[in-house]
Amino acid sequence: MNKATKGFPLPSSVKVVPGTEEAQAAYPYYTQFEPEDDEKFWFYNSMHFPEPMHHFDMITAEAAYVAMGAFNTRVHVLPTAKGVDHRIINGRVYIGGVVVTDPDEIAERVNEFQQRAGYYYENWEDLYAQWKDKMKALIAEAQALPSPSLPDYEPVETFKEGNAVPASHDLLKIYQQQVEGYHRMWHHHFEFLLLGYGAYMTFFDFCKKAFPEISDQAISRMVAGMEAEIFRPDEEVKRLARRAVELGVDHHFTDDMNIDDVLADLDKVGNAGKEWLGELDTSRNPWFNVSSGDGFYHYHRSWNDDLSLPFAALPGYIEKIKAGEDITRPTEQLIEEREQLVADYRELLDTEEDKAAYDQLITLAHRVFPYVEGHKFYCEHWYTNLFFNKIREFGTLLVEHGFFGPDGREEDVFHLTQYELESAITDLMLAWGVGTTPRGVKHWPGIVAQRKAAIEEWGKHSCPPALGNVPEAIDDPAINMLWGITRENLDSWLDDGSENEKELKGFAACSGVVEGTARVVKSVSEIGRIQQGDILVCQVTNPTWSPIFQKIGAAVSDIGGSMSHMAIVAREYGLPAVVGTGKATTRIKDGQRVRVDGGKGTVTILDDEPVLEDA
Repeated sequence: MNKATKGFPLPSSVKVVPGTEEAQAAYPYYTQFEPEDDEKFWFYNSMHFPEPMHHFDMITAEAAYVAMGAFNTRVHVLPTAKGVDHRIINGRVYIGGVVVTDPDEIAERVNEFQQRAGYYYENWEDLYAQWKDKMKALIAEAQALPSPSLPDYEPVETFKEGNAVPASHDLLKIYQQQVEGYHRMWHHHFEFLLLGYGAYMTFFDFCKKAFPEISDQAISRMVAGMEAEIFRPDEEVKRLARRAVELGVDHHFTDDMNIDDVLADLDKVGNAGKEWLGELDTSRNPWFNVSSGDGFYHYHRSWNDDLSLPFAALPGYIEKIKAGEDITRPTEQLIEEREQLVADYRELLDTEEDKAAYDQLITLAHRVFPYVEGHKFYCEHWYTNLFFNKIREFGTLLVEHGFFGPDGREEDVFHLTQYELESAITDLMLAWGVGTTPRGVKHWPGIVAQRKAAIEEWGKHSCPPALGNVPEAIDDPAINMLWGITRENLDSWLDDGSENEKELKGFAACSGVVEGTARVVKSVSEIGRIQQGDILVCQVTNPTWSPIFQKIGAAVSDIGGSMSHMAIVAREYGLPAVVGTGKATTRIKDGQRVRVDGGKGTVTILDDEPVLEDA
C-alpha cells in the first residue's frame, strides 16, 4: 500500500461487534458516534481507558470531560483549546479536541486567560494549600456517608424523634451525594492541572525557540527530581522493607508468600512481628489508598483492598537492602543534573532580557509542576477508589433484594449505567414502601448477563488507534505532550511495519540502552508475570506501578508523550523508556528479546519468535 493512501477509518465505518448491539446502545446517547463525526479527527484514549468500559465506569469519562471542558473553556479560558469531546464504541473511548481558530476569539481568550492564570501563578502555594483542604474535606464527606440499607420496619425512634422520613429516602440521598461528590472531585482535579501543564508548556515553547536543537527529553529533565505525594506509596513500601530487615522478620516475605498467612504469622511471633504490623497500619492510612491501576475502572482496587502489589515488591526490596544496595529514588542525582542543564542552557542565551525570561519561566515550572503528578494521589486514586467502593455497597444491597438473580454478585452493579442505577434504587424504594417485589428482579439479570458477554467479546477485538482524516498538524501542546499525538507519530502508527518490521519509534522518555525479554502486559492483572530484568511493554502505565520498576530493565508504551505519567515516572526512577510507539503491544510478542534505546526513542525487535523458556 502506498503511504499516501494510508489512513485511519472513518467513525461511520467502525461497526459494532455482532451480538453486542444492545450493550452498545445502552451507553448514553451523547457518547454514540453520529454521521457528522466523520468530519472530525478522533483518537483512542488508551492512556486513561485501555480496556473496554463497563457501563457504570463511563461516569469517569463523563465527569472528567465535563470538568476539563468547563475549566478549559469557561474558567481558565485557554486561548486555543476548549474541551475534549468523547465517544464510545465497542467499549472503547475515543476523544477529539475542540480547537479555537478564529484570531479575534483567540485574542479575546488570551486576555481572559492571562488575568486568570496570572492570579493562580502569583498565589500558587496558598491556593494549592486550600485545594488540599478541599480535597481532604471531600474525602471525609464521602467516608462519612452511611452504607445503604433497608430495615424490615422503620425504628420507632424515627417518628418519636420527629424525623418522619423513612430509610428508603436515604438510599436516593446517599447515591445522589456520591455522584455529586464524584463530579465535584473532577472539578477540583482540573482546577490546577491545566495550569501546571501550562507553565511547563510555556517554558517548553521558549526553549524550542531559543535552542532549536534541544531535545524534548532535555527540557523535561529540567523539571525532574520533584517531590509529589503520588511517589509516597512506593516510599512506604521501601520503608516497610527496611523495617522488616531491622526487626528481623524479613524471612516471612517471599515471592510465593500467602499474604493472609504472613499477617497471621507476624501477629504470633512476638513484639517484632506486632511492631511491623503497626508500621504497616501507619503506611496504609492514607498511603495505601492508591489503585493498582490508573484508578478509572471499578476493578482497579486500592492497595488497601488488595495488598498483593505492595507485598509483591517487598521480597525484592528486602533482597537489595540486605545486599547493601541503595533503593531510594535518585532524587539528588536528578536535581544535580537538572540544575546543571538549567545553567548550561542559560549560558547559551545572548541577552539579559532572554535570561530574565528564562529564569522566570523555569522558576514557575519548578514551582507548579509537582502538582501535575501529586494531585493523582488525592483524585484518581484515593477519592475514585472510595467512590467505587461506595457504589459497590449499593451492589451488595441490590444483590440482597434479588436484582441480579440467584448467582448475583455485588460487582454486577457496574454493568448498569449511572442513570440505570438510580432507576434501580427508585424501583427498590418503591417496592419496599409498597410491600411488593421489585420489578428489577426480573428486569436486570438478563441485561447484566448480556453486558458481561459484550465486555468479554469487546476485549477480544482490537480497535483502531485513531479515527477520521488525519489533520495537517496537531497543534494542541497538551495532546502532544500528554498523549504523544503528533503528526509524525500518526504517520508512524499508519506504518504497517513493512518499511522496518524490526523497529518501532516513539518519544525518548528517559535515556539508556537495555536489552531484555519483552513482557507484554495488557491489563493490571498481568503484572505478576513480570520477572527480574524484563522489558515492560504495555499500553500505558501509571505511578503506582513504581514497585515493579525494581524488577524491570526498561519500559515501552503504546501511548504517551514526553510528559505522560509513564515518561515522568521513568525519569524519576532513572528507568530507560520509550513512550507513544502506537503499537508496541501488538507488534512485539511476549517473550521476544528487544533492545530499548531511551535516548533515541527506538525499540528494536531482536528475535523473530519468543524465547520459549521466557514466554
